Amino acid sequence: MCGICGILSPAGSDQGTALRAMTATLAHRGPDDAGLLVEAASGVALGHRRLSILDLSPLGHQPMASASERFVTVFNGEIYNFRALRSELEPLGHVFRGGSDTEVLLAAFEQWGESALPRLNGMFALALWDRRERTLLLARDRLGKKPLYWGQAGSSFVFGSELKALCAHPDLAPALDRDALALFFRFGYIPAPYSVYQRVRKLQPGTLLLLRSGHEPEERAYWSATEVFAQGLASPFAGTEADATRQLDILLRDATSLRMVADVPLGAFLSGGIDSSLVTALMQAQSSRPVRTFSIGFAEAAYDEGPHARAVAAHLGTDHTELVLSQRDLLDIVPLAPRFWDEPFADSSQIPTYAVCRMARQHVTVALSGDGGDELFNGYERHLFLDALWRKLSLAPRPLRAATGVLAGFLPEAAFRLLGGLGPKIRWRLEAMGAKDFEDFYRFLFSHFRRPEELVLGSREPGTAFDMPQALLNRAAGPSPLRRMGLLDHLQYLPDDILTKVDRASMAVSLEARSPLLDHRVVEFAASLPTAWKVKGGMGKLPLRSVLNSYVPRELVDRPKMGFGVPIDLWLKKELRDWAETLLNETALRQEGVLDATLVRRIWAEYLAGQRNWFPHLWDVLMYRAWRLEWPGRG
Repeated sequence: MCGICGILSPAGSDQGTALRAMTATLAHRGPDDAGLLVEAASGVALGHRRLSILDLSPLGHQPMASASERFVTVFNGEIYNFRALRSELEPLGHVFRGGSDTEVLLAAFEQWGESALPRLNGMFALALWDRRERTLLLARDRLGKKPLYWGQAGSSFVFGSELKALCAHPDLAPALDRDALALFFRFGYIPAPYSVYQRVRKLQPGTLLLLRSGHEPEERAYWSATEVFAQGLASPFAGTEADATRQLDILLRDATSLRMVADVPLGAFLSGGIDSSLVTALMQAQSSRPVRTFSIGFAEAAYDEGPHARAVAAHLGTDHTELVLSQRDLLDIVPLAPRFWDEPFADSSQIPTYAVCRMARQHVTVALSGDGGDELFNGYERHLFLDALWRKLSLAPRPLRAATGVLAGFLPEAAFRLLGGLGPKIRWRLEAMGAKDFEDFYRFLFSHFRRPEELVLGSREPGTAFDMPQALLNRAAGPSPLRRMGLLDHLQYLPDDILTKVDRASMAVSLEARSPLLDHRVVEFAASLPTAWKVKGGMGKLPLRSVLNSYVPRELVDRPKMGFGVPIDLWLKKELRDWAETLLNETALRQEGVLDATLVRRIWAEYLAGQRNWFPHLWDVLMYRAWRLEWPGRG
């Protein structure tokens, strides 16, 4: 697990000074070692910060060259099947000096070229310089666990694990992308390929990018969640539900075993829920000693999962550590968030996620998590709720629903305010009825600001996964709202919210987080299962529950789902009010000229008066404003 960055500039350019500045910004991602490669004659410069996980010796140092010296790479992540690949490559004549997965990665490219990418089972963002062809290849793992930004800085291409690395290049000239900012205020994050800056993009999951000085970038996918869903729908699992449970158990045991390979201390996050309990159980079943597990508790009972985690840990016999966080502990984290998420990010569970990562890093260097279960197996409460609601709404004739939506948009906000607390509820139901299709409906219910262009001055909201062609969506997901939500979550919410949150929180404290449930083989298997096997009787994640029941008694984990949050919505009116008032200062908002100051001040006043719960919207505004004070960017 590391941080990478680099520059591709016209031949003869010495980018050493810029590269050093860029690499230095990523020290938290790799505190154990640093490496630079500058080849001015070819215009390439590669930087690396290392968090040593495999082969702690100098033989794991990067940038690393292949045996033939043709390829040089900087690599962030882990190739979990590197031992199997090494066994395949050795008979083909490849000789290895050390024990790192990076050396195996280079040999794989020597042997198979770009075709090596589909052979990799891992989480990664990498850059590969081909000295012979003078091309730079950037690639990102299938699910988007590891980030990679790229963009234009003057006459140079620049890339990095985090946006702050690109900002360190003197020619970047960061300019705010108001259109991308509109997406942020809709979703609470900025989905790929957009970034908060113009001329900077995120490489999308399962995608490679070829760069050659003087040529336009060439981008193409080597794996696609949409195609995986389409294949799963066309060729569903052929066995019974019992067969599926057995097959899933085998897959998950292997995925977990691969992620337990490390030359440093390893543990797991344990909340006591379905996903983290299953990952921990699979680890403990394959470990000769108690697994280290970590959870955080809260004084507020409504947010505290500590007792559930303790019960599961006691049953499995793990070496469990729990930290009960005080209000002060969490409040101290809030102002730090913009330093770690270096573009606006407003999932408030970022606060406890950072806290549990910070605690775990005191004991281990690698921690396994249960991320992915809800997206794979329809575990979110919204999946069940929206599936049922859409089935009811779609019974109404389309012209009637369209007319209702138009009416809701025509009526002024003041008309709904006359209805008091019922006004907002009536309005969103009327507006939801106007959705032209299920994807429009899902986006509407997923949205924070449902008209973000009214908030972000001069913006025009761009398209996202929700706007994919209906023919493609139908081929991948069919008519099932549950399957369509699962696909859309895979394409956007999972990589751009959940995995972004975990990556930044863990790497801020130099901790590697691994996700067995997001092994691509598990994703492909889950896509082949009928939705009716995943959801029954108002309960999701049935296949995961069936596997878990073999390891943990049902009564320990069979409970309503709890979100991983903290009561920030209550703190905004009390402990965080002064902080919020400073960021929401009307004069400052008007001087900045990016947001509609009148709208911001109105929802803040209504929130403080208890007239409407504007918390998600205000948290978006606060995270944007806090980010703007921390990072550069012209409006």
